[in-house]
Amino acid sequence: MIILEQIQRKLTEAIKYCGLTQTELANRLGITQPCITHYMKGRKMPALDTFANLCKVLDLDANDILCIDD
Repeated sequence: MIILEQIQRKLTEAIKYCGLTQTELANRLGITQPCITHYMKGRKMPALDTFANLCKVLDLDANDILCIDD
């Protein structure tokens, strides 16, 4: 079973190791830097459109982040 904590952990790792600052990433996504912080601390999950754009900007496989292949 997929649990939210697994998704949050994978998302946090991807953001942490993307090579961009939180501000740079937020600017590319058209959101605020505090939103990125909320995602990384597990306080919030991105909206579906933001999640899709995040995967595109970071060249991530959404299935991996969503633990579909685990």
